[in-house]
Amino acid sequence: MSDTVRLIVDGKEIELPVVSGSEGERAIDIGKLRALTGLVTIDPGFKNTASTTSAITFLDGEQGVLRYRGYPIEQLAEQSTFVETAYLLIHGELPNKEELARFSQALTMHSLLHEDMKTFFQGVPASGHPMGVLSAMVGSLSAFYPDSLDPDSDTDLHITRLLSKVRTIAAFGYKRKIGQPFMYPRNELSYCANFLHMMFAVPTTTYEPDPLEVRALNTLLILHADHEQNCSTSTVRLVGSSDASVYASISAGISALWGPLHGGANQAVMEMLKEIKDSGGDYKGFMEQVKDKSSGRRLMGFGHRVYKSYDPRARILKSMVDQILAKKGMSDPLLDIAIELEQIALKDPYFVERKLYPNVDFYSGILYRAIGIPEDMFTVMFALGRLPGWMAQWREMNNDPGHVIGRPRQIYTGANARDYVPIDGR
Repeated sequence: MSDTVRLIVDGKEIELPVVSGSEGERAIDIGKLRALTGLVTIDPGFKNTASTTSAITFLDGEQGVLRYRGYPIEQLAEQSTFVETAYLLIHGELPNKEELARFSQALTMHSLLHEDMKTFFQGVPASGHPMGVLSAMVGSLSAFYPDSLDPDSDTDLHITRLLSKVRTIAAFGYKRKIGQPFMYPRNELSYCANFLHMMFAVPTTTYEPDPLEVRALNTLLILHADHEQNCSTSTVRLVGSSDASVYASISAGISALWGPLHGGANQAVMEMLKEIKDSGGDYKGFMEQVKDKSSGRRLMGFGHRVYKSYDPRARILKSMVDQILAKKGMSDPLLDIAIELEQIALKDPYFVERKLYPNVDFYSGILYRAIGIPEDMFTVMFALGRLPGWMAQWREMNNDPGHVIGRPRQIYTGANARDYVPIDGR
């Protein structure tokens, strides 16, 4: 295959290099396009633009393939833990027993928050959205660790510290919202078990996290851990490109994830399922309305900007939902409706032709619900899972000696040059 492409502009032919990835992906390097031609490219939503090269995550939406550092997501979800997967994403390789033990111990050591942060929680209205609280609290960590403002500080320490503390921040934010006292982490518990303890334990009772729910939470967080250059990850990289601290960069990523078109999608799925249930459970009628564009009905949790086949993460979560509900000896009417919607979408030519397969958001909300996580915490859970991916991307960029500050171009469509007229003459 050619290593260059030829472009003819105003009768002048130029050559641009072609960059190839390890999985056969190819891209035209337009880094010198403006210098050679005076032109820039325009690509709304960056659908066809690679903003970087990266060795972290490979995603093939056509084939339904997702790999972290080369490892299939199916294998990691079944055999790994969230902490081990986080280490893989951040450091590039799976840890051995000693490395995993040291990493886990470091997470335990950094799980507490500075006591002064309690006043921050108390100053936030209890009605505030947990994502707003999470973003603000993560950003505030830079005030407690001012050395993070130095690009040459110990970034691995800040990354480990943030990975540990973010679950405490999330759990404390939930406790503040429901008016319960904060529950401090327990050193003998694993990462995910500790989070469930801080969320659901109360001083007057004994709470021990259910092992299957701990396993389910590990799976959920692993599946969310990275997804290459999506909206929030690109935000983290763009903010970090200015040499902003990891705390500031991750806080920005949390805010980007907050949007309903990104991290809020699983909450929208739950609202859709409840609406169908509350209106009599007519899922067939609902799907007919979805096919009628004039109805304004949208099928949430189906289709994906990247995946054009069945999202592999959705298949894993569906199995985990079945296990949780079977152990609890309960059924969920929302799950029943979800299954019926899926069966219709997989067979009806309207949805098949449009490649509207279930995505990760379709089943993640049901699984969070089965564990006991309230809906307004769903996006927070997404952020907890995505954190190692964000930090791995931030670290990869900052370790690249050739990285530059992000500065997209635009095509101006406003008014032409005009003279100012004083207000008395207007």
